Amino acid sequence: MLSEYREEISELKQQNAHFAKIFEKHNELDQKAKDADEGRLHLSDIELEQLKKEKLLLKDEALRMILEYKKSKED
Repeated sequence: MLSEYREEISELKQQNAHFAKIFEKHNELDQKAKDADEGRLHLSDIELEQLKKEKLLLKDEALRMILEYKKSKED
């Protein structure tokens, strides 16, 4: 997720427990989605759609936090 911000992600995970939790939860949901897509986890279409929406919301929140952090370092 957001590999172009590797450095910022690493720093934020160490400095911000909320960011670390969001990042971990996103990775968890990403793995569940992959498992469902590959048949290792059985989810209904609705459950999979909800999982992917939650994952996207977490990614959006993480990106917002990364951009805020990056901007604060520039100031």
